[in-house]
Order: sequence, then C-alpha cells, then structure tokens
Amino acid sequence: MKRITIDPRPDWRSKVEALGLMFHTTPDGGDGTLYWNEGAYYRLTAAEVEVLERATNELHERCLEAVQHVIDRRRYAELGIPEKAIPAIEWAWEAEPPSLYGRFDLAYDGVNPPKMLEYNADTPTSLLEAAVVQWHWLQERFPQADQFNSMWEGLVELWQELKQNRHLKGTMVHFGHVDTIEDLMTVTLLRDTAQEAGLVTEGLHMKEIGWDDRGRFFVDLHDRRIWTIFKLYPWEWLLQEQFAEPLLESYQQTQWIEPIWKAILSNKGILAILWELFPNHPNLLPAYIGGSRDLTEYVRKPLLSREGANVMIKHAGTLTRTDGDYGAEGHVFQQYIDLPVYDGSRPVIGSWVIDGTARGIGIREADGLVTDNFSRFVPHLFE
Repeated sequence: MKRITIDPRPDWRSKVEALGLMFHTTPDGGDGTLYWNEGAYYRLTAAEVEVLERATNELHERCLEAVQHVIDRRRYAELGIPEKAIPAIEWAWEAEPPSLYGRFDLAYDGVNPPKMLEYNADTPTSLLEAAVVQWHWLQERFPQADQFNSMWEGLVELWQELKQNRHLKGTMVHFGHVDTIEDLMTVTLLRDTAQEAGLVTEGLHMKEIGWDDRGRFFVDLHDRRIWTIFKLYPWEWLLQEQFAEPLLESYQQTQWIEPIWKAILSNKGILAILWELFPNHPNLLPAYIGGSRDLTEYVRKPLLSREGANVMIKHAGTLTRTDGDYGAEGHVFQQYIDLPVYDGSRPVIGSWVIDGTARGIGIREADGLVTDNFSRFVPHLFE
C-alpha cells in the first residue's frame, strides 16, 4: 500500500461537480481546503484488497452475532437505548425488513491485519465519492488499473431483488434527509440506484414528513401515505423527535430503511461488546464501556458521536480533544492504534458493505489524529 502524488486533472472541479460532488472544497478558517483530493492516490495490491474484503465480511458477521447477543441478553441500557424502542427493535430483528448498507472504518497499513475503528451502520456518508467520483477518476487517469468498487452495482442489484421479490411496501420509495449538501449527495445516489432498478422514488426533508392522525400513518407533502422510506437520519435522533411515539406505534406498518435494529450496531458501545464476545480477534481492538480498564493509551468516544466529535485521545503522554455536543450518553474506551503515515497524512479505510457483503472502499485522510467530516477523500486503485 503506497501513497503516490500526482498532478490533478486541470478541470477536476467541473468534472466532479458534473457527478454531483459539490462539496469538493470546504471553507476552513478562511482558507479553501480540499475535501476531494486527487493530487494523490493510494495504490494497493490485489492481495491487500483481498485482505480488506475478507476482514470486512468477517467483521460484519461478528457484528450480527453481537446484535443477537444484545437482544438475547437485553443489554440495551448499556448502550443508552430507550426502553420504548425495544419492542420495535426485536420485531425488526426477527422480521428482517430491508437493510441497504454500512461502512466500516478500518486502520490498515498493508502489513498488519485491518483493525475495526467503528461501524457506521445506520447513516454512513461519503458514498458518492467512493462509489462514483473515484471510479470516474480511475477511468480517465488509469483505465488499465482496477479499483475495489462495485458499490453502485451492488445497490442496483439489491433494489432489483427487493422489487422482484416484493419485499418493499407500497409502489414508491421515499427518501428523507436533512437539508445539507452532503446528505443530499448521498440520498441522490441512493435514489438514482433505486430508479435504475425500476423503482419510483420521492425525496423530502425529514421536517417535511407529516402524520395523518386519523389514519395513523406518515404522509409526504402531497398527502400520500409513506409505505417505505429510506432515512438518512440517525435512529437516536428519531427516537427523540415529537413523533417518536407514533413512529414506534406504526413501525410494523411503515418500512423504515435502515431498520431500527441498526440502533444497536451504529452505537459505539458495540465495540466493547464485540471485544467481550471475541477477545483477541485479529480485526478488533480492546474496548470497554465506561472506563479505560487496563488501557494505557486509548481513544474515548461518546456512544453516539459522529464525525470525530467529542473524541479524547490519550497517546504519548498527551491528551487530544475535539469539540461537540455528545458525551452525556456515556463513552466507550478503545485501545489507541497508530494509523500509518504517508507524506504526513493518516488514512482511514472506509470499507462499504452492501446487502451484507463487502463491495468496495473509500479512503479518507487527516493530518492529525482524528478523522472528521473535513478529512480529505483520496482515490485509490489496485494492480
């Protein structure tokens, strides 16, 4: 695994914008900071890609076992999951409604086994960059090379299977998200793959979802009943909304994607449960809820934090902290691991799972110890 610097395409901005990536440069402290960085790329070997694929599939299977364990042992309180959500979680786990995707964040240096940092199983973003933008970059710059990337195909195949086998309720799939460019990019890609599979879709902001009190169901802006909805909106937020009670009441009638059992898997407390169930697993790091135990160097993460918020790292005798609004729900302490450093950059591998199977990677890199929402996306290839 190597990081190779290269001259960007002269017209790269217009090309990535044409693919929908409007978030390619972000204002940071008054300076233009690249989010999409094609001034470098990561070159992997086919053997390294195979290692990442195997590790991702293995971790997903272990994560499903961990969810079953939480449900069997009713360990919801340790994860801060409210009592009112438990019946819906247990029903959804048994009923197996549709689930689309997730993204493991992995530390990998091409030598040692990949290590799981966390699993973004409910609302992962950076999908457009990973599935589409870096693929078009590859076709233009290195058409003879390959890329670990069949995410688009995987999503289309999954939508087709759901449509053909009548696993979707209603005749339309709604897509809900908050009003941000990043979320719009992700939802637009998912809608495009659904439409390619022959489905009818409708997009709306989460705040635009209505409730028909008489019929006891959710409606869109045209007062059409919502039967199936993909929501790029975390379950822990939904459960705090004013319509949480009717949502849970009608859960078996409305098909929510991702299903509510993902509230277990997207919770960082799952890191501690995984280590408890599978100690010394080659792809896991020691992790504990509520305290550092025997860890001398560690990363403290809120159970529900996102994008690197409210992280504290104890390493080399120093403490590194990030700001944010999380932490009251409790913390998990995970063993610190050095990320590899290439030209001063620390990459994290985002390994995507579509329909339960590894389908590709995207690489984000940061200058510091914390990967956040401003960390650069860098394309990859393998030979």
